[in-house]
Amino acid sequence: MYSRKRMTGLAAAGMSGVLLLSACGNGGEDLTGGSDSEEGGQDISIALIAWEEAIATTAMWEVILQEKGYNVDVTDVDVAPAFQGVANGDVDLYLDTWLPATHEQYWNDYGDQIEDLGSWYDNAILTLTVPTYMEDVNSIPDLLDHVDELDGRIVGIDPGAGLTETTQNSAMPGYGLDDEFELVTSSGAAMLAELDSAIADEDPIVVTLWRPHPAYAEHDLKDLEDPEGLMGEAESIHSIGREGFKDEFPDVAGWIEGWSMDDDELSTLEVLTLDEYEDDPQEGARVWLSENPEFLERTLGDDAEGLEF
Repeated sequence: MYSRKRMTGLAAAGMSGVLLLSACGNGGEDLTGGSDSEEGGQDISIALIAWEEAIATTAMWEVILQEKGYNVDVTDVDVAPAFQGVANGDVDLYLDTWLPATHEQYWNDYGDQIEDLGSWYDNAILTLTVPTYMEDVNSIPDLLDHVDELDGRIVGIDPGAGLTETTQNSAMPGYGLDDEFELVTSSGAAMLAELDSAIADEDPIVVTLWRPHPAYAEHDLKDLEDPEGLMGEAESIHSIGREGFKDEFPDVAGWIEGWSMDDDELSTLEVLTLDEYEDDPQEGARVWLSENPEFLERTLGDDAEGLEF
């Protein structure tokens, strides 16, 4: 069974100091990427918001960079601190930026202080989703006919997530759901636990979800039609770096800029990192990389030579 490990987020006000302390050592030497040494062997810090695709791909890049000789530090944060940390230069990378809509607010706030390292997935969508056994619910407006059955609840994820903002401020008022439904927010893990429980009993439930997500591999789910397009169009997932990252880490920046994944690659990586090696996603990523040498060759080019996982 898939689960989502939601780590305790750092408070926005405290993140800069925490990351700066963790990034500096050896008598105060700056280890955020600004040393004069050869590129290999330097420290690279990555912010991680514990969403499924982010856990999987961050674990993958963590082990790739380690094999290439970098010292990698992954810090679990919430949404706003991730963007603030990159913008402030306290963290080097964040790999799960959804554009143009989901993270638009953060892009508007911090986009001129960060470097876009390109899109690695181009079919990311936000959804309202039900189990397929809810045969009479096929579109978002259909929910209005099942308010009592659903106890007037849409089960959501983190309050600060872009998915939450889109659901609450666009889809719900746009389809007239806000007078009949409450969007219950907590965490992705809590949402998945409630979804698992409802499906086990074949109870009705509607959740906020997104693709790519391993829940689609575990359950028979149905994304509700969105006739007005209020949940947004398909988006791209981008990697971002702190200002100056490309100049200080040209090799890494080039690898990430050349990175792309299709649905099959991402889903199999998620299965290994989130299910089979749930307690050690890095080992799951190593297994996946050992089984997908063509991905390494495509992404790293000649720099993939000699890598073994």
